[in-house]
Amino acid sequence: MNRRNGARRPYDVVLFGATGFVGALTAEYLAVRAPAGLRWALAGRDPARLERLRDRLTTLAPHCADLPLLRADADDEGSLRALAESAAVVATTVGPYVWYGEKLVAACAEAGTDYADLTGEAEFVDRMYLAHDARARETGARIVHACGFDSVPHDLGAYFTVQQLPKDVPLTVDGFVSSDAVFSGGTFASALAAMGRGTRMLRAARERRLHEPRLVARRAGAPFGAPHFSPETGAWALPLPTLDPRVVERSARALDRYGPDFRYRHFASVRRLPVALGGAVAAGGLLGAAQIPAARSWLMGRYEPGRGPDAERRGRSWFRVRFVGEGGGRRVFTEVSGGDPGYGETAKMLAESALCLALDELPPLSGQLTTATAMGDALTGRLRAAGLRFRVAAVR
Repeated sequence: MNRRNGARRPYDVVLFGATGFVGALTAEYLAVRAPAGLRWALAGRDPARLERLRDRLTTLAPHCADLPLLRADADDEGSLRALAESAAVVATTVGPYVWYGEKLVAACAEAGTDYADLTGEAEFVDRMYLAHDARARETGARIVHACGFDSVPHDLGAYFTVQQLPKDVPLTVDGFVSSDAVFSGGTFASALAAMGRGTRMLRAARERRLHEPRLVARRAGAPFGAPHFSPETGAWALPLPTLDPRVVERSARALDRYGPDFRYRHFASVRRLPVALGGAVAAGGLLGAAQIPAARSWLMGRYEPGRGPDAERRGRSWFRVRFVGEGGGRRVFTEVSGGDPGYGETAKMLAESALCLALDELPPLSGQLTTATAMGDALTGRLRAAGLRFRVAAVR
């Protein structure tokens, strides 16, 4: 239904939250990289800020002088319904999503509109599955969460790794993440919000498991790995309790290519043991502080959403995710890498995800999907063309 609706609607892509820090970077990317003829628009709650952003985009790409501006508010169901009904795809940067995201997901699911966001919030993803997956399947909407650094490099990286391994055999993949970057205020706020909602997050995860279809004659899991020294990467591997392994697991559950028995583990890669120990202590302290409302509010005030480092600092940033895949007597080492993960590359990933949903021939699926199941090879190809590197480092 969404494909047919897209041809009749005014816009191919609408970017909601365009005036925020990552939203503006996404808008700049679309201004420069969107194909000629793409019908797209900017959306947000402040018309004056939208106009200033459009003026800035016009200095990059003169054709943006006529870019449509749409007023919409995350708390206004009517404006979100109108937004969803006007577009084939809505991409949103408005978070923390557990606070501000559900009404837009509901509007897109009802309107048969494809949806992409940047969430790394497991509770939000599970709640949206429970509340809106069924309706999205009925209307043809593709609801694709985690279209930024959470969780594109890890989901598509594991998918890329699996493609280098034999078919129809048990497979294991370990992912090791390293980076030098300053992450966004929005990411920090979302992480703090998630840490402070641990009980609700576990409840949503349990309820989801009760409603998800059970696999038949196949297994797929993402167990929490133990800290260890990894000879494959020459660094200490610390388990990462992020959304990413859950996303990889859901891709594996949906796609037979992951084999009859698939396991994924997800780690931070830290070369020096003192740094690894210090990071673990700091994470524990942050988790403890997030349980205290006053401390959580104070921490959020130190690094507000909508702000970020300057272009010079972003230009020095990088990320690398190394994967070790095994199965059928074959062992492969692959890598996904790029520049600034929290801002520049995240904006690129969201923009290319929106373009992929709007323009590419994709599997005939609907409901809540992962990037690998919704867009797989098409999005990998787009990101490679845009400068992200997917490579096979070694085969043994």
